[in-house]
Amino acid sequence: MCQKHNEFMMEAIRLSKENIDNGGGPFGAVIVRDGKIIAKGVNKVTVNNDPTAHAEVTAIREASKFLNNFDLSGCEIYTSCEPCPMCLGAIYWAHLDKIYYGNTKADAKNIGFDDAFIYEEILIPLENRKLPISQFMQTEALEAFKKWSDKDDKIEY
Repeated sequence: MCQKHNEFMMEAIRLSKENIDNGGGPFGAVIVRDGKIIAKGVNKVTVNNDPTAHAEVTAIREASKFLNNFDLSGCEIYTSCEPCPMCLGAIYWAHLDKIYYGNTKADAKNIGFDDAFIYEEILIPLENRKLPISQFMQTEALEAFKKWSDKDDKIEY
């Protein structure tokens, strides 16, 4: 890895440590484009009372704002820890080109951040999951999908 890669990861790690002192969780992330950091994020779950405010998600939000675009193709993310299922999904939706991470999900589990149950739940049929889930009013809901399908000037994502 080149020196720049080390600098980017060190910044994500620095953010993760600093965030602990600011009342957040031990996670940090940076998004890089063309060899420059364009966004930084830290875990703000408890600070903002927002369960989605993980470091990767906050960095994605900042990068999207900075680029004025929801498509972050051409960008890479450096994160202090292997992304959880939610963050991994967000990274895919944002079309980031590559993920670099420091700690593993096993390292996170060792300090009380265990997301294995989510990975396991995804593989279980809907009717057998721990969180009850029920479908109803599909016919009515499909009206929005038809309206979207028929829209000529929609922005695909």
